[in-house]
Amino acid sequence: MKALYQPEGTTATLFAVVGNPWGLLALWLAVVNLAAFVMFGVDKWKAKRPGAHRIPERNLFLTAMAGGSIGAWLGMKVWHHKTLHKSFRFGIPIIFLCQVLLALGLFLYFRVIR
Repeated sequence: MKALYQPEGTTATLFAVVGNPWGLLALWLAVVNLAAFVMFGVDKWKAKRPGAHRIPERNLFLTAMAGGSIGAWLGMKVWHHKTLHKSFRFGIPIIFLCQVLLALGLFLYFRVIR
């Protein structure tokens, strides 16, 4: 993909990340994985406090499905949270596998077309 405008100077690095679709994807994945990791940690912290408002499991799964499956899995391992729930123990790796297969399929699809 060729850019229509490539600025020079100090904004070139920012353009390389923000102006490039792959850079935006990498930025999104970094943010959503960090968010998933932090959400698991916060929910574990809240689980130890009686009466604290917990993060709904649905939100934890949605964050993983939005691209944060690696952060969710790391959060489960680091914080030892939701590791006994079968839905998380099997669900998060299945979400990750589906994301990898989708990325591989898109890569192969666009590589064959070009």
